[in-house]
Amino acid sequence: MNKKIVHDALVLFAFTVVLGLILGVVYGITKPSIDQVNYEKTQAAYKQVFEDAASFEEYSDFDADAAAALMTEKGFSDQIDSVNTALDASGNVIGYVLTVTAKDASQASITFSVGIQNDGTVNGYSITNIAETPGLGMKAQEEAFYSQFEGKNVDSFTVVKAAPSSDSEIESISGATITSKAMANGVNACIAYFQNVLGGTN
Repeated sequence: MNKKIVHDALVLFAFTVVLGLILGVVYGITKPSIDQVNYEKTQAAYKQVFEDAASFEEYSDFDADAAAALMTEKGFSDQIDSVNTALDASGNVIGYVLTVTAKDASQASITFSVGIQNDGTVNGYSITNIAETPGLGMKAQEEAFYSQFEGKNVDSFTVVKAAPSSDSEIESISGATITSKAMANGVNACIAYFQNVLGGTN
């Protein structure tokens, strides 16, 4: 009986080792492809919010801890995930693309990239991860909503339920005020980071 238990245990162990090796090989093969897909998705998001840029480079002075401290200081629950410089064909910095995670949405966090020109003008945003309610919060991906942020140079955005009366006002998605505010807060967090860290002129 004991021999059978030992035998079965050894067989199970061998099976586990072989399976682990196979999974390791598969991961090694597929990881470059997954990384490439993620890279292309990210670059597409950057390009969507900064069409004039010829390329993008990681902002070398980005400090996640300092960014988190700044967000807390300014009263944001949002998280600045990364900052990239937007470069023209000659390599000159023409603005920045900030990736932010808004943690105050109605269903789950929303991650998106925001393009900001050197003079503080917001180009717009591009969502890379969202899980809001279909037909409601998911409308944050639609042009009717996101276009309201484009080409605006303001200190911050405020969500309103009526038609906007100034560049700083964003009309809420009907039935999705929480999502609307989460998007505005995320953009505002990026503006705050830009103004305090990247040499904003506002």
